[in-house]
Amino acid sequence: MYKVLLVDDEADVREGLVQEIQWGACGFTIEGTAENGREAMELAERLEPDVVITDISMPFQDGLQLASWLREFQPLCKIVILTGYDEFDYARQAITLSVDEYLLKPFSAESFTELLGKIKDKIDMEVTEREDVRQLKEHYRTSLPLLRESFLASLLTRKLPRSIIEEKTRNYGLSLNGGSYLAAVMALYPASVDKEHTSSTSLRHSGDLDLMLHAMLNIAKELLDPEFLVSVFIYQDSIVLLITNDESENEAWYSELQVTLDRLLKSILHYLKLPVTIGVGSMVRNLSDLKYSYQDALLALDYRLILGAEKVIFIDDVERPRPEGVRLDELKEQALNRSLKLGTEEELTEAISHIFDELMGASCTIQDVQVYLLEVVTAILRSAQESGIEIEALFGAGSQLHAEIFKFSGLQEAKAWLQDVCLTIRKHIASSRQHAYKDIVEKALHYTREHYGDSELSLQKLCVQLHISTGYFSAVFKREVKMTYVQYLMQLRMETAKELLRSSELKAFEIAERVGFADPNYFSFCFKKQVGISPKEYRTQARG
Repeated sequence: MYKVLLVDDEADVREGLVQEIQWGACGFTIEGTAENGREAMELAERLEPDVVITDISMPFQDGLQLASWLREFQPLCKIVILTGYDEFDYARQAITLSVDEYLLKPFSAESFTELLGKIKDKIDMEVTEREDVRQLKEHYRTSLPLLRESFLASLLTRKLPRSIIEEKTRNYGLSLNGGSYLAAVMALYPASVDKEHTSSTSLRHSGDLDLMLHAMLNIAKELLDPEFLVSVFIYQDSIVLLITNDESENEAWYSELQVTLDRLLKSILHYLKLPVTIGVGSMVRNLSDLKYSYQDALLALDYRLILGAEKVIFIDDVERPRPEGVRLDELKEQALNRSLKLGTEEELTEAISHIFDELMGASCTIQDVQVYLLEVVTAILRSAQESGIEIEALFGAGSQLHAEIFKFSGLQEAKAWLQDVCLTIRKHIASSRQHAYKDIVEKALHYTREHYGDSELSLQKLCVQLHISTGYFSAVFKREVKMTYVQYLMQLRMETAKELLRSSELKAFEIAERVGFADPNYFSFCFKKQVGISPKEYRTQARG
């Protein structure tokens, strides 16, 4: 069912349309009705209708002004204009506003139903086009090479869950089955290229980095065995090689890898005359850990400053390999951070358990464990700092959480201490967040009470003053105050107007101006709608 907002200043027209038209049978439901354009805007902000059916001539704000506002703030909404014969020339202005349909008054139920059918067909067609499986498949097929490279590049910077990796490799037609994986980076350092002969026709002196990288990429694709190489692509001004190992004999495989990469390096030096160095990362058993191999490959490249450029440098040859399972990976850190800021106590306890599960079965030194726990404490302190928590205020002056790690007699004791620290921080983050919500609402209420007499005051203007998005503020305000901001503003203005009517001799138009209504007639309209009687009748009853 598509949502409809019905706007007409004549009550009999609104009621007639609601009662006479079989809205459900046409695929629509009436979500709200309004008597003028200004009231319709307030309803449209809250209801977000699919269709607005509006008269043109209405008090306070006409249908064309409403249509102009809808095109700016709710561009997907369909607009139907209802107009009389004497307004037809006026209605032609609607063409410039891209009004979807218009209907001349008087009209029959049949013609109105026919119009609804056109509108529904138009919305259905737009939805169908967006969901056209054939077109989507064709677009997906042509985009597949880019999607594959984007996915492989994401493995270099993020630790993705195994389920997502399996789904992506299946969808993209990638063969990533292997016993282990590693990343190698082939980097070109243009600073070392002679810049004096830029007019030369040689690639080395062309100064075109993209052209150099593509030439290197072509040689890599020609020389490397597809079964040996998962993929090769350009990433951040380097060539990345993703390599898999299905062999059980690691020594033989490493030897073959060394020969292959040496041949690749020599080919580029011979044919392209480019100063290239290849850094090779450590072996990892899971694709989700490929980012660590990539980081190690970049680190290996830095050793060219010591070993010299134009070489293949294996990180395992220059640094002691770090044991697997003793890394605070991205997923565990994200789970810990999320649980500290937004999770329950049970979720936080589970996140800490996962962090220590890695240590329980790992064969590593005490130094490896201490470094790992230092990373965990650093992640906790970072989350606390992002949430505005003062650690010294929480745990006492001179608190050094990092130093506590070296005092424990075992992992269980460290786990219990870390869990207590996290639960304390989580409690204060939750308390601070609640205070932040209340602070935002208090500032909004204070500003509104000070400026409700400003006829330009709106949700958007308030949020600009508070430096906060309208969506976030609206959710917080409604949760704390139990009504929308627009409803609160109207209630405040009406209560102030009632007080002035009871206690002063001000005329209605003067009261309207004081409470933020530029149009006295619209003030009377809103007052009667909110209170049930006109301002004049209210004053008479109150004094009687």
